[in-house]
Amino acid sequence: MGSPEQELLKKIDFDRLPQHVAIIMDGNGRWARRHGLRSRTQGHRAGIESVRAASRTAAELGMKALTLYAFSEENWSRSKTEVSTLMSLLRRFLKDEIPELMQNNIRLVASGRLFRLPDDCRRQLEETKRITGANSGLVLNLALSYGGRAEIVDAARQIAEETVSGRLKPKDIDEAAFTRRLYLPELPDPDLIIRTSGERRISNFLLWQAAYAEFHFTEVLWPDFRKRDFLLAILDYQQRERRFGKT
Repeated sequence: MGSPEQELLKKIDFDRLPQHVAIIMDGNGRWARRHGLRSRTQGHRAGIESVRAASRTAAELGMKALTLYAFSEENWSRSKTEVSTLMSLLRRFLKDEIPELMQNNIRLVASGRLFRLPDDCRRQLEETKRITGANSGLVLNLALSYGGRAEIVDAARQIAEETVSGRLKPKDIDEAAFTRRLYLPELPDPDLIIRTSGERRISNFLLWQAAYAEFHFTEVLWPDFRKRDFLLAILDYQQRERRFGKT
């Protein structure tokens, strides 16, 4: 008999895999409290291994894209100490994970109001994107300084500017035109959105793209999320009948 993960893999229909999975990584602070740790940031540090586990699993399964909600627009309102620590962790992650990304043929991209990131984070982000740019496997998208409403506003502003300048005619504005002006229009809409820690809300995440996504909620806190939990989410997804508004 194989490992629990191997047994779960046997149950997966590889012809019905979600091509794009997005994860709301929630529960770092609660994980730290449950483990008697003094700082929420210790939960953030522990969550890095979960990022690796999710990325490896998605790459192993042959998915096209994995989006991780790493830092929201609202997170800037947290304490300066926590934000500073999170940015430091981000910079270190972007640098230290390059061998892992290369080994698993993963291409890194990012979406959000990236101009708000500290200069050193933006420089390392661009460097990691450059190094992994030729990888042909999974696209790992980090949603950084990201908000679903902000993305829609930014796309609407671009459309308004193009219309005023005459580059875009009002009659040509449709859903496809709007989608092309989102942060990463080349990514397919997510088929499955996972949220950890037991919360059941979307938290301003991929509001436009989530129109027909399936949702999976798990009680597992993000730092404890591993391959088994990812596979269970896939199996749950494969029990759904996706109609996209049709009968």
